[in-house]
Amino acid sequence: MEIETLKTEPPFFKEAGAHSSSLFTFDLPNLIANMKHSNSWSKGELNAMILLNSPGKQILLTALHEGTEISSFQSHDSITLQIIEGKLRFHTRKESVTLDKGQLLTLHENIKYSLTNKEETVFLLTIVKDIFRQSEN
Repeated sequence: MEIETLKTEPPFFKEAGAHSSSLFTFDLPNLIANMKHSNSWSKGELNAMILLNSPGKQILLTALHEGTEISSFQSHDSITLQIIEGKLRFHTRKESVTLDKGQLLTLHENIKYSLTNKEETVFLLTIVKDIFRQSEN
């Protein structure tokens, strides 16, 4: 299955305090279980959920079915990928690496990449936005 864009669901989190709090906690095992019991997951679609969306950073929890390929993606921002479950193959033009559960990868901005997996995989994607580029727009 090849995918070119990620669809996301609204954020689902538990706040650790009042609505004005800047401290949020996430029950990742519970969120992952909910994602895997959704209608879209049972139809074979990937699932992505925005955990944090702020001017400088976005964090997505993403679940991929076995045999998923996300191709032709270029982020203008820096990213990190942390594998929660499964394995993920990460490709750039110059190199490829297999990430296992518990591993973290960082990638500088403006590098084209693709992702493939041979087993069900869940990862956290953190996008750190270039605040200087944003202020120019």
